[in-house]
Amino acid sequence: MSKRFAGFLVLALVVVLVAPAAMAQATRTWVSGTGDDVNPCSRTAPCKTYAGAISKTAAHGTISTLDPGGFGAVTITKSITIEGTGTNGSILAALTNGIIVNAAATDKIILRDLSINGANSGINGIRYLSAAQVTVENVNITGFNSSVNSRAVDVQVGANAELIMRNVTITHCQNGVRLNSTAGQLLATLENVAITNMQLIGVEAAAGQSFVTISNSNISNNNSDGVKVSGASAIANIFNSTLAFNNGAGVNVSIIGGSARLHDTRIINNNVGITFVGGANAMISTGKNVIDRNGASAVPNAVLNED
Repeated sequence: MSKRFAGFLVLALVVVLVAPAAMAQATRTWVSGTGDDVNPCSRTAPCKTYAGAISKTAAHGTISTLDPGGFGAVTITKSITIEGTGTNGSILAALTNGIIVNAAATDKIILRDLSINGANSGINGIRYLSAAQVTVENVNITGFNSSVNSRAVDVQVGANAELIMRNVTITHCQNGVRLNSTAGQLLATLENVAITNMQLIGVEAAAGQSFVTISNSNISNNNSDGVKVSGASAIANIFNSTLAFNNGAGVNVSIIGGSARLHDTRIINNNVGITFVGGANAMISTGKNVIDRNGASAVPNAVLNED
């Protein structure tokens, strides 16, 4: 064997062994306002955008934010956590979507401690198209007003899916949260969520089996409905919450087959308190609600005992 050929074999072996290591993805990556997306996204050599970091982050990994900054819109296609904990991790999404989730039906995504700003022209803050579960915690969303179909959180799924929102503030968008499923069950939990100053609807349970539970939340001063049920199989459960101050309607069940269930909830000072179309259980109350000082209001057509 010639020395030249032997040298070639050694070089080839080195390339084969090194290439996988060079292409390996980290379980934790970092972004910084002073980073660069050509970097490996390590703590000492961070990337500049969430989109740049996601390709270098392994499935089930975490993208962390080192310092305040705007880190760009991102599309998520795998299980991952994006967090801005301890910083001002923000996404500026003028004329576009802030975050698109289009992952596998088994993937779980966590979005934590972020600010998503559409600069009054964004399309959607979070657009959830496919994943087993999306959790949104300690997130502020504002400024998504590109059209009447713009939403802070737009869920359009075609299989079983779950949305969990905790400690989320949504202000000054066309719509707050819209839930739509073409197949499977869509379960949504909104806990300690504030949705105020929407041009249209605060929360809408739309087509398909869209089931939303709202607790310890404030949905106020929205020009159309605070909570709307527009799907014939959709249900809104509202517990210990406030729907007040100039909502077009506090709660509106706009279609036969949909229903809303109220417990320990205050519906006060709206143009209309509650309204619903026919259906034996369209508006169900435990009898422990305050529906008062609205311009007008229907009366719940079913009452359940608390026990």
